[in-house]
Amino acid sequence: MSFLDYFRSKKSNNTANVAKERLQIIVAHERGQREQPDYLPQLQQELLAVIRKYVQISDDMVQVEVDRNDSCSVLELNVTLPES
Repeated sequence: MSFLDYFRSKKSNNTANVAKERLQIIVAHERGQREQPDYLPQLQQELLAVIRKYVQISDDMVQVEVDRNDSCSVLELNVTLPES
């Protein structure tokens, strides 16, 4: 094992760790998306359409989430309205 091989192996190992961490983040994000009901994206688009009849807002100004407890589910809707 040469002196340069020692540094190369650490670098590839470090790259593998970074790739593993990124994959874990992606998998956690996908799991979070799977736990949401299938109707949420459509519900969010319909809510945007209704709100846009009265106020001009962008897509990112409406957040729809479902919080689950042991006994019930709570639909949380956050709408950021423009100042004017």
